[in-house]
Amino acid sequence: MTIRIATAARRRSLPLMLALAVSALAVTQGIASATELIPSVGLTRSVDSDEAKSLYGLALRSYIVPHVIQGEIQGQYRQEELYNGDLHLKTWPVTASLYVAPIQQVYVGAGAGWYHNTFDYRDELNIPNKTTEQFGVHVGGGMQLPIMPGAALDLNGRYVFLEDQHSELIPEKFNPDFWSASLGLALKF
Repeated sequence: MTIRIATAARRRSLPLMLALAVSALAVTQGIASATELIPSVGLTRSVDSDEAKSLYGLALRSYIVPHVIQGEIQGQYRQEELYNGDLHLKTWPVTASLYVAPIQQVYVGAGAGWYHNTFDYRDELNIPNKTTEQFGVHVGGGMQLPIMPGAALDLNGRYVFLEDQHSELIPEKFNPDFWSASLGLALKF
């Protein structure tokens, strides 16, 4: 008898489960349409350098609170030479950001990230190369310019704060803070 009651209860709850699944799908579709994949290229410059270098990135951004707060996960790659070419520094940051969008095309915010740094010293110096990881924070913002349904140009800028890095060269410390400006293509889905 218990098996018949459980089976009957499952049959009666099937339409309710289907209705909930369809509702969840509709809500998910609404949220997903606010999600963006943003490949980007840009320029970056360390505060200890006079040259701007190339920057490449890929971000996933979505509204957390519709039309107000956006969340973003981003990966980038940048490289620069320091100490007259004696040190080649490569950085792969993975960051998370929260942006407030006061109007739909403009956003400002801050975030934090993990910075994977590779120090490649010139071979003639006989200094072993090394890799470090560090935590950093950033502030930034940007704007989007719609170019067609489902796509927009994304102009983004940020300033990154990192702890001083130690080098085997003189001076032994350098400031790794940097700014970046990028242009991306926001693909909405």
